[in-house]
This record gives sequence, C-alpha cells and structure tokens, in this order.
Amino acid sequence: MGLNLAKTVVGFLSERAEQKFTARQIAQWVFENFPAECQEKKENSASIQTDDDLVQQIIREIASQRPSLQRRDSQLKTTEGRPRQYYWTEKTDQAEVAEAEETSTSQSLAAGSGTLKEADLYPLLSEYLWSEFSVYSKRIDEKRSSNRHGPKGNKWLYPDIVGMENLTADWHQEVKDLVKEYADKKTKLWSFEVKILLNRSNVRESFFQAVSNSSWANFGYLAAAEIEGTDTLKELRMLFSLHGIGLIQIDPENPTESQILIPARERLEVDWATCNRLTEENKDFLQFLKLVRQFHQTEDPRPKDWDLPPDF
Repeated sequence: MGLNLAKTVVGFLSERAEQKFTARQIAQWVFENFPAECQEKKENSASIQTDDDLVQQIIREIASQRPSLQRRDSQLKTTEGRPRQYYWTEKTDQAEVAEAEETSTSQSLAAGSGTLKEADLYPLLSEYLWSEFSVYSKRIDEKRSSNRHGPKGNKWLYPDIVGMENLTADWHQEVKDLVKEYADKKTKLWSFEVKILLNRSNVRESFFQAVSNSSWANFGYLAAAEIEGTDTLKELRMLFSLHGIGLIQIDPENPTESQILIPARERLEVDWATCNRLTEENKDFLQFLKLVRQFHQTEDPRPKDWDLPPDF
C-alpha cells in the first residue's frame, strides 16, 4: 500500500497536539516509521536515488499539501518565518493569543520555568538590532509614565523599545564636520512594538498599535517571537503598503538569527511634536532623547548608557 502522506501528517500532529515540528522533522519521522511505504515510493520514482533524496521529496510534498490540509482541518496550523513549523491545536486564534499574553504578564510564574514572556524578548531584540544594524536601543517602561489618562491610556502611545542608528560611525571627521555645519543627518531613530504571538485574531490590533506608537520615528517595526499562519503575513504585507510599519521575527534561541520579514518604509523626518508629547508622559523616552542630543553634541554614543549585549 502506498504512503498516504496527508493522513500520516495529520495523524502525527494530532497525536502530539500543541507540539511544533518542522517539515523536515515530520519527514524524518515518516521515513523511520514507514520503511516499506518509503521504499516503494523510492522505487517508483526515477528522480529519488538516495534516502536523503526521499526525505527531501517528502518535505516538498508536506509543504505543497499544507494549504489543502489546512482547509480540510482548521486545527492544523503553521508558524511563519523560516523554518515554518506545523502543529495541531484545538484552541481558537483568540485563545492562543490570550494564553500567550496571560503567561507573559503573569507574576506567579516560577523562576526558571522556561516559559517565554514578552519582557524576555526585549534584550533579544536589542541584541539583534545591535548585531545586524549597530542600532543603540533603549527600553521604554510604561511603569515610568504619568498615567494621567488612566491605567490603559498609554497603550497606544509608547513603543516598547526605541533605537538610534549612528550614520556617521564610519565617516571621515571632515565629512562629519561638514554635515554638522550643513544639516543634521547623523542619526536615524527607530521604534519597536513587541509581541509574543501574532495570529489572525490580533494582527490588526497589534499592527495599528505599532502605527500609533512608532509612526514618529524614521523606522517603525512590529516585532514578534511567533507569527502564525500565511493569512497573518498576507495581512501584515497589505497593511505595510498602507502605513509602512515593518515586521521583525525574533528568534528566542539565537537572537542574532532574527530576521526582518517586512522592511519598514523610511520616514524622512522625525515627528518632533509627537516626541514632545512622549517626553512629557514618560521619563524613559525623555532619557532616550537626552542620549540622542548628547550624541549630536559630543559624537560619542556612550555605549554604557544603552541596552547593548553584555559582551559589547
């Protein structure tokens, strides 16, 4: 009997609900547990010469069958980014987001539990920004806000992280001096809204929170550890075309391997009126602008004042 890959994949994932697997991991399991069917598949194909060829073919077939499998079984979901992961869940999209946010904000989690919280993502994103773009980043803590507009009044006002890019790091001093006299083009300011999970249930709210919090900067980004579903990524690309907010996927295991899935569209001028409001409401943002001003005056970014990786 030939290998029914669709039924096999669904069975594998449903028996391991809530666990995530790459197509390669699933293909390797199929190869190890269905030797007769795999051998028959190998013999019936002129293009499959080795076991590695066979596993690679199964990987391709899993990827090509994914859309039809998801139309048939809504419980089969995937993450975006690379490598894509497949998993089976009975939870709704809303329940997944609620669970991720509840875990993230819970104060009763035991230390060292291994559960990823949103706050864990901040230093990881900072490490990626430094390693990839040499951006000096700074955390904006909402607890240091005035809260004059109520407990949730600043939800759509502050980003989670801000950053400064030193455009003159490799410039000759003569050029630096000329730019100083001619025009202020020494820095670009960045802004980031961070989430644990993005899926169809929270993608628009999260994106427009990033628009609200980050549109003052030269570059605004929504960053997340996990992005579920091709529809989510399609929605984000559509929204980017309208508003220019980019998307970063954070790799919690290896932050320097995080990736920009959608590059932000550059805003040529900083919205200083919005910056002024932010400084009036939050001491961390005021400190951030003080560091930017200090750099413009001294040309020394003073790395110790920023949230750079410990081994910098």
